[in-house]
Amino acid sequence: MVRFRREPGHMPLPLLAAGFVALACVAILVLSGWREWESRSAALSNAETDMANLARSLTQHVDDTFEIADNTLTVLVNQLELEGAGPAAMAKVQIFLKRRNPSSRVRGVFVYDDSGRWLATTEQVDNIAALNNSDRDYFKAHRASAARGTLIGRPVNSRSGGQWIVTASRRFNHPDGSFAGVALVTIDVDYFAQFYRQFDIGPNGSVALLSADGIILARSADNGSYVGRDMSGTPLFRDLKSRAAAGTYYFTSSLDGLKRLSFYRLSSRYPIMVLATQAEGDVLASWRREALTHLAVDATLVMLIALTGFVLVRQLLQRQQMAVALSAKEADFRLLAEQSSDMVMRIGLEETILYASPSCARVIGWEPAQLTGTPALGGVNAADLPRVRGTVSELKSGAFEEARVIYRTRHREKGEIWIESALRVTRAADTGIVNGVVAISRDMTEHKDLEDKLAALATLDGLTGIANRRHLDERLAEEWARARREGTALSLLMIDIDHFKSFNDQYGHQAGDDCLRAVARVLQAHARRPGDLAARYGGEEFVLLMPGTEADGCVLVGDDIREALHALAIPHAKNLPARRVSASLGGATNMPAASTECASLIEAADRALYAAKDQGRNRMVMSGQVIAWPGSRSA
Repeated sequence: MVRFRREPGHMPLPLLAAGFVALACVAILVLSGWREWESRSAALSNAETDMANLARSLTQHVDDTFEIADNTLTVLVNQLELEGAGPAAMAKVQIFLKRRNPSSRVRGVFVYDDSGRWLATTEQVDNIAALNNSDRDYFKAHRASAARGTLIGRPVNSRSGGQWIVTASRRFNHPDGSFAGVALVTIDVDYFAQFYRQFDIGPNGSVALLSADGIILARSADNGSYVGRDMSGTPLFRDLKSRAAAGTYYFTSSLDGLKRLSFYRLSSRYPIMVLATQAEGDVLASWRREALTHLAVDATLVMLIALTGFVLVRQLLQRQQMAVALSAKEADFRLLAEQSSDMVMRIGLEETILYASPSCARVIGWEPAQLTGTPALGGVNAADLPRVRGTVSELKSGAFEEARVIYRTRHREKGEIWIESALRVTRAADTGIVNGVVAISRDMTEHKDLEDKLAALATLDGLTGIANRRHLDERLAEEWARARREGTALSLLMIDIDHFKSFNDQYGHQAGDDCLRAVARVLQAHARRPGDLAARYGGEEFVLLMPGTEADGCVLVGDDIREALHALAIPHAKNLPARRVSASLGGATNMPAASTECASLIEAADRALYAAKDQGRNRMVMSGQVIAWPGSRSA
């Protein structure tokens, strides 16, 4: 059985961890539910916007349709009141009706006299005189009212075609103002229904056209029983006077029993309303699928967190048990530290030395008593201090358990030495919280000096002491990338000692080596800027790399080098006509582009070098001054 040892007012760490894991799981579930609710609200809001836009467009379409009917009626009534309803006038009206522009929106045009008898029509009917519409509601309304406006009536079955139609009618009068008859325009209900079916509003969505008093004039989804149905008893129409002219409306349809999201809009010109609806189930179908997926993912995540938390709490309990064991072995630690040849220090969170082993006198020249209580990083070189302090800070924060760092520090007698320290955090036995760092250090000065010497040998030419070919290739790639990035010029000189083989044959290899070293010193002297690099390319060939140097500058440096070699006056009898050591130089300057490689710069300088040799040696040629052709290179 594990007993938690804690200070008053402090909870055991495993209990805190368990509480945190539980809180995280609950927070994820709550946030997931809130996110899905917000997503549901967004889906409904988007659907409301879509329905609003659709209702707005369809209201404009209805207004345009009835405007066509209204204009037709206005022209027709004016002609009837001007010329009367006699046979001659009806003949002219019939001609007018036949000549009118056909419209897919308007089905037919009719004229009835004051008794309801048919006088004229665009429909093809037999025995027009035998037909009478005095029983129609619109006819009765016009006969009873002197109002001259257009009346949009309830849907009726057409007597000429048998289909459902919506009527728009106007009264026309005798010259004395008495009732003379009715002019009528009809629009097929199916025209509206077919037009509304063009819009994709889900499998159960619908668009309905209603009169302002609640009569269904047309509906996109119609089983044959919807047209003409009275919806005035629904909440929408009961409260219509208190509602805005357009708005969102949620309801359970009495037609199909589906819960619907809708947007209604009343026409500002005619007593009609457009109601665009979607089934709420269709709107939320995609959201439900995504919500189930999200909830499954979140549930899996919560399970993983809970499992991880369980493992973590278990590990914390085990670490507390280990801390107790470690605390019991503190004496063993001190014994081992004091017997070790490496310097062992225990450093507190304030970065002060709490303990130093006797080996510190051998490693850094200070006795343990002199170090205890002093800053652990006090002697670290200023250049290395940020790196060392950053490593210690990360250890103290618990970012990782252990680290290794190499740095310079002061020795009491030897000045500055290199130290390698293996660092590991220590934790409080009761809480498991980081309470310090243990550092095991050794003197690495000799090892570091050897590393520096090996690094230098890897990049320098053994004979001349300047950069070797490998180092040149690395620097060239770096400077090429920098020049490409910054858009600057990069120049390179390739130098070849003229007739060097003859020099070796005549004066011996020792003299040849001295000559190569002398040329290297000249090149090194002309690598004046920090970025310039003099290198031995191979044999008697040398290279001078000059970042940020234009072609003119490259020529000046090349001429200076050639003159400096001439000033050395090293005898070379077989190098005619100079009779002293000289060199041929090839220069190249480039503005690196993304499509070119750094090898092209060496190739250009190499071609220029061989052009200089072809022209008689002991001269400088830039790559832009020659044109390469196959076979132009010579030894």
